[in-house]
Amino acid sequence: MKRSSLAGAVPRGAAIAVLTALAAACTVAPPQPSALAEANFNGEAAVAAVRAAGGADARELDVQPIRDTQVEDLRQRADALEKTRKYPEAAAALDQALQINGNDPALLQERAEAALYLHRLDDAERYAQQAYNGGSRVGPLCRRHWATIAQAKQGQLDGVNAAMKLAQRQDHYDALIPQRTALTEARKQAQAKIGVCTVAAQPRY
Repeated sequence: MKRSSLAGAVPRGAAIAVLTALAAACTVAPPQPSALAEANFNGEAAVAAVRAAGGADARELDVQPIRDTQVEDLRQRADALEKTRKYPEAAAALDQALQINGNDPALLQERAEAALYLHRLDDAERYAQQAYNGGSRVGPLCRRHWATIAQAKQGQLDGVNAAMKLAQRQDHYDALIPQRTALTEARKQAQAKIGVCTVAAQPRY
């Protein structure tokens, strides 16, 4: 009886090699955009860009809240730790402050920037969005909210682009295209909203 199996068509050793190669091709893991984004992100440059976007103009409205003394002490501790690049410790101090007042937009924004230092892009975006939702939505702090979100989106987009370059299978590459498109649009929207935050203060007579 004529056999039509792969083993009958080629030598046994070659058949095993072909099957092994096929199995390996099927089990190639897709590159992880989030891991690549966090690994390649420059937190210090991102925070510098955020704070530059939040530079105050003497002619604009800038709302400054009154803070609890204990919260202010923790904020100052976080600032001192940040200056020595002890970013995890600075984030921990801000977390303590948020336990006292979890609705302070400025405090939430500082925690968002601490997350950028730690390459925690999803956390940075979440804190910044929460700060915007509970804030005045105008002025320097508002610009920092949206600049943080724009930086997080850019970092996520860079991760997707890196993953696409490393993709070894076409379906893995194609699966990342919608994500790249969505992140590109989200980053553009965040950048556009930075300018909307600037509102001139009412003239004083």
